[in-house]
Amino acid sequence: MIYKRSSALFAEAQKVIPGGVNSPVRAFKAVGGDPIFVTRAQGAYLYDADGNRLIDYINSWGPMILGHAYAPVVEAVVETAKKGTSFGMPTEIETKIAELAVSMVPNIDKIRFVNSGTEACMSAVRLARGYTKREKIIKFAGCYHGHSDSFLIQAGSGAVTFGTPNSPGVTAGTAKDTLLAKYNDIEDVKHLVQANEGEVACVIIEPVAGNMGCIPPKPGFLEGLREICDANDILLVFDEVMTGFRLAKGGAQELLNVNADIVTFGKVIGGGLPVGAFAARNEIMDYLAPIGPVYQAGTLSGNPLAMAAGLTMLQELNDNAPIFESLAKKTKYLHDGMHKVLKENNVVHTINRIGSMISVHFHQDKVIDFETAANGNNNTFKKFFHSLLDQGIYIAPSAFETWFLTDALTYHDLDETISAIAKAAKIL
Repeated sequence: MIYKRSSALFAEAQKVIPGGVNSPVRAFKAVGGDPIFVTRAQGAYLYDADGNRLIDYINSWGPMILGHAYAPVVEAVVETAKKGTSFGMPTEIETKIAELAVSMVPNIDKIRFVNSGTEACMSAVRLARGYTKREKIIKFAGCYHGHSDSFLIQAGSGAVTFGTPNSPGVTAGTAKDTLLAKYNDIEDVKHLVQANEGEVACVIIEPVAGNMGCIPPKPGFLEGLREICDANDILLVFDEVMTGFRLAKGGAQELLNVNADIVTFGKVIGGGLPVGAFAARNEIMDYLAPIGPVYQAGTLSGNPLAMAAGLTMLQELNDNAPIFESLAKKTKYLHDGMHKVLKENNVVHTINRIGSMISVHFHQDKVIDFETAANGNNNTFKKFFHSLLDQGIYIAPSAFETWFLTDALTYHDLDETISAIAKAAKIL
């Protein structure tokens, strides 16, 4: 494929935007070459500045669960925009989407909308600290909860891609209150809690990790976290920015049958617009201002465009229960086909999958945590990425990211993808 226009646009962007991008993973540093500039998207496809059509497996990093430019969402945004784009005042649509979200998700009574997943996780941790009157938090190596200071301690994904998991600008004082645990290792969590008895406000985790590839929890791991938190008056926070409304109507809590105390959302809940949210039971959420002492605010929080997009998306998912089974079947079909052609070509690999999230790791061992994810052969991934890109298949430009499927993908698209993977396998 030809990417002359994209390369020219990237050169121009670098003059006025740091690194030429507004989010680091987009810069292709992990895979080499220049990033692709998109002009439009429809359904399962991206169309770039050079006129190439690409089958999309990142789907804006998750929210396009029903496809790009999904007509009901677009129409809702357009009709809402005609009435005004932002008021900084309450609107009825905020209550409607809140009521729907609360009805779909287990174990939450109230929800507050913000503008990003980062903001949601940052606010959830502040709320947990205020509610418990404790300062320390436990996070897991390789889990990414946004770029708030508390979370940039072995944060996976973009931080790993650039080789700087502990970002300059994060103070030693902030870092000391973030305790680092090993994902899928319940004994490690027990040790941390015991060593910091009475000091831990919350444990925050991606219930299905998506920032070191797709890594599901081991059987009993989340249940073990729930028991530890209950026994030590610690709040369990599920970062469902990726998994919320994607793995099931009620997200990972529903699919895996483990309830968190606070849940954060993003991606799907915004229907493609910048939205985040955090939710919990009444006694926790009532600790928020203006009725409680924990302050959190945002001028554009709950803005009508984002609420219209999110409400329409959630209504579509709520009214179409088979959608999650359809997505899971398509993802399994891709998994089976990818494994077959890689094995036939003697390419060492392991594939992780849950629901409509999937990742391939070029390593023989099971990938269960940050350490095993880092063992993958990144040079092999680079060749794999560019071979697929040349054949019109767009996957995440980092070995440390999950792929997200959209239900707009047809089985013909999946067969085309598997055929491209078979060609890529011959050069790996």
